Formats: sequence, C-alpha cells, structure tokens
Amino acid sequence: MRNRLHHKLLRRLQLRESWIIFFIMGIIMMNFPFLHIFNKANIVLGFPIFFLYLFVGWAVSIFVIYLFTLAIGHNEVRQRENRKH
Repeated sequence: MRNRLHHKLLRRLQLRESWIIFFIMGIIMMNFPFLHIFNKANIVLGFPIFFLYLFVGWAVSIFVIYLFTLAIGHNEVRQRENRKH
C-alpha cells in the first residue's frame, strides 16, 4: 500500500511540474525575443511569419492542454477503480 501511495504521489508531482514547465514556456514564447524574431516581412504560404507563429503556437498550446486533461481524466478513472477494489 505504501508503495502505491508513493507511486501516485510521484505521478502527480510530475504532472504538476509539467503544467509549470509548459506555462513558463508559453510565457517565454510570447515575450520580446521570440516575437521580435518572427516579426519579419517574410511570407510563407501566403501568410506572414508572425501570423503563423501566433496561430501555430495557439494550436499547439490547445493540444498540450488537451493532453493534460486526458492525463487528469485517466488518473481520476484509475483512482475510482482502485477505491472499488
């Protein structure tokens, strides 16, 4: 039982650390150096690079949040199954 609690605690810490890491990465990606790098007059597939940078970053952040919600849902289902047994 103690080993299971230890495993659950480590898993939850890893999830929270992942949230923090991706949050900080999002903040860094939306600050001066990166915005300045992509704020050029170049065009890719008919779209300005800055436009693509913002919208691709937005889509990636939504996908990451989706993955985190799947992980949280999976942990909740696993916890309910463990309580039943």
